[in-house]
Amino acid sequence: MTTPIRYSDTEMLEFKLIIDQKKEKAEADLKELKESVFNHNGTEDTSPTFKPLEEGANVNAKEESSRMIQRQTKFIQDLELALVRVANKTYGICRQTGELIPKDRLRAVPHATLSIEAKEKQYEKPKPKYQPQSFSGNQTRR
Repeated sequence: MTTPIRYSDTEMLEFKLIIDQKKEKAEADLKELKESVFNHNGTEDTSPTFKPLEEGANVNAKEESSRMIQRQTKFIQDLELALVRVANKTYGICRQTGELIPKDRLRAVPHATLSIEAKEKQYEKPKPKYQPQSFSGNQTRR
């Protein structure tokens, strides 16, 4: 039995629904994050006094929220790209090996483009091209 080249249309529909749900939640989370950064939630402090420690903590919190916004935006873009792959019927194919990514992985990480094996290879340390020679103390040098 040969490995299928792609997932069936029924399976693609299942993945599309999963991606759509995750994207909807991610967009809601992004909106909430943006509101917290830009103080559009009605909790703006109008106190005229300067509080350096509180200001520093606020700046750090906003910077962290900004990083979270960037990360969430990238996640949404990755989900949108996954939807394009579903429409093109190329969803679920590892971009490195060309094999199908297991369904369980796609259900857990619907924007995945690599199988677990390919992802692990990305993090392997490359082996040195040569092995340095070690010299023992009794060898003489010229």
